[in-house]
Amino acid sequence: MLAAAARAAHLIVDGEPTVFADPLAYRLLGDGAEELVSYHRLHGEHMVLAGARAAVTTRSRYTEERLARAADAGITQYVILGAGLDSFAYRSDADVRVFEVDHPATQEWKRARLDEARIPVPDSVAYVPMDFESELLLDRLPEAGFDVTRPALVSWLGVLMYLSGEAIDRTLTELSAFAPRTEIVADYMLRPELCDEDGRMYGELVGATSAQGGEPWLSRFSPEEVAGLLKGHGFEVIEQATQRDSVDLTLWERSDAFRALGLAMVAHARVTL
Repeated sequence: MLAAAARAAHLIVDGEPTVFADPLAYRLLGDGAEELVSYHRLHGEHMVLAGARAAVTTRSRYTEERLARAADAGITQYVILGAGLDSFAYRSDADVRVFEVDHPATQEWKRARLDEARIPVPDSVAYVPMDFESELLLDRLPEAGFDVTRPALVSWLGVLMYLSGEAIDRTLTELSAFAPRTEIVADYMLRPELCDEDGRMYGELVGATSAQGGEPWLSRFSPEEVAGLLKGHGFEVIEQATQRDSVDLTLWERSDAFRALGLAMVAHARVTL
């Protein structure tokens, strides 16, 4: 909900240029929308809130730009791990089949949100309820119509910091078994010593709050560590980018509080032949 609120608030609080437009985010928040967005309205210049908007919008833009390129190259399957309130399937006319993978309870909650907001569910979306602790992607995805013989683009955003090294390793092992040319996009938190001053402060404040809420940050990496993880699981690393470099640099020519933090990076990789 906080990620969706940040996407919604970007269109309300921040000026031009818009980094990422999600016109459905506010509606998906339901009755709690205004309360969540009001924090951004009232305190939008605060580093934590401005940083949150930058984090979620840049990673979403980066991923959907890579998806567009992949679709142009013939990839027609898009897998969203931990889909949450992601709205791509409901606002895009891209010729791809979208597989939203999430915990059954979370997925049921999202579908209720869609129904309450009267957002139509297109035929192109497939729901894949899955317990990541006890089930395997390549068992559950085909049941929803996923073609294991064809490549896909897999989005894995806003998740890695909450996972143990063992869980990350297990998921990468699974993803490496997808069809050759499958691409993944994942974001991750940098180790504290690699963050800039604002990034370290954000990490201290938000990380502590997250831990108090029962979701501690378990994993932070250096780019070299992530490259090693990906290569060790059979991936070709296409690119790693900072928040600032993940989008067109002209998007940072602005006069509002929206700004990049030296806190996280995004990795783009491909299953090798």
